[in-house]
This record gives sequence, structure tokens and C-alpha cells, in this order.
Amino acid sequence: MNITNRCSNRCKFCIKNFRKGVGGFYLELLQEPTSIQIINELKDVLNTKNWTEAVFCGFGEPTERLDLLLEITRWIKRYCGKPLLFRVNTNGQGYLLNPGRNVIKELKEAGINKVSVSLNASNEKNYADICQPQFENAYNAVVDFIKKAKNELLVEVTAVSFSDIDIKEIAKITKRLGIKFRRREYIPAVY
Repeated sequence: MNITNRCSNRCKFCIKNFRKGVGGFYLELLQEPTSIQIINELKDVLNTKNWTEAVFCGFGEPTERLDLLLEITRWIKRYCGKPLLFRVNTNGQGYLLNPGRNVIKELKEAGINKVSVSLNASNEKNYADICQPQFENAYNAVVDFIKKAKNELLVEVTAVSFSDIDIKEIAKITKRLGIKFRRREYIPAVY
């Protein structure tokens, strides 16, 4: 589910800098959908296929709209006729975006089972250069998010195989943290 275009990063490699979608899907939202709009669309498809997973991802950072994410997760859990894995693809800046809230606890209580955290750098300096976050000390906040999530949810850390990103070093960091790592392919701006 693509619930926002907003993101607290401006990553050099991000596909939304070059395209309006990926894999034949137009992902740039003309406006952010309301919970009613999302629920109405879900009603038409939710129990029509053998879905195994519900994923919050897209062209923006889902925790930019934490309350909507939680509301939709709770609604699906109530009205879906089968158990699903609920995953959030995130930049890991949920605590920076939602100060004073216990984001991991709220995600878990709503029914989120897994987070896939995009790390994309092995230190603060490289993170600032590559991901261009709107927050200072964002890298350390992302690592802290991963550590907190590890105690409550299934966690996967990812990094894009982009020229400026040291995949091997990120893989070492995640191994030290005891987290699964997955390398994501870079989607170039042109074919």
C-alpha cells in the first residue's frame, strides 16, 4: 500500500527522482489517500485472492502517516478472512518523524509483524551524503530503530547496490546486530 509521497530522505539513488513508477506501476500519488478511500479499495480486493502479506511501501515513508498506517492495519486484521503477515518498508526514521511516541510498540500492537529497514550507509557521514535526511543524526536514529525493532518484530535490513554504498560494510553491521540483510538492486534512471 502506497500511502504517501512524503519522505524524510532525499536519497541520491531513489527512483522517484527519475520516474513516476516502477515495474509498470504508476506510484506517484496526486494526493494522499484518506483511510476511507483505502478501506473502500481494500473492500473490493481483500478477500478475492489468497494474499499472504500486506505491505506498506511505495514512493514515500509510511511512518510519515503513522496513524493512518495503524488504522488500516487494524481494519485489515478485523475484516480479512485469513491471517496475513503485515510488513512496513521504512527508512527507520519513525521516531524522528513521530517524537514522543513509541513507534515500534504501536506498530506491534496494531498487528505489524515485520519491518524492512533501508539503511544504505555504514556511518553518519555517508548516510548524510547518500540519503540526504532532513534530520541531523538520522543514521544513529535508524540504527536505534533497528535495535528496538529487533526485540519486538521480525526485522530485515536492506541496502541498494548503488556505487556510493558499501554493501559489504552494511552487511557486517547487520550481522553484528544479529539482523538479516538483503541487498536490493539499483534501478537505474535510464534503460
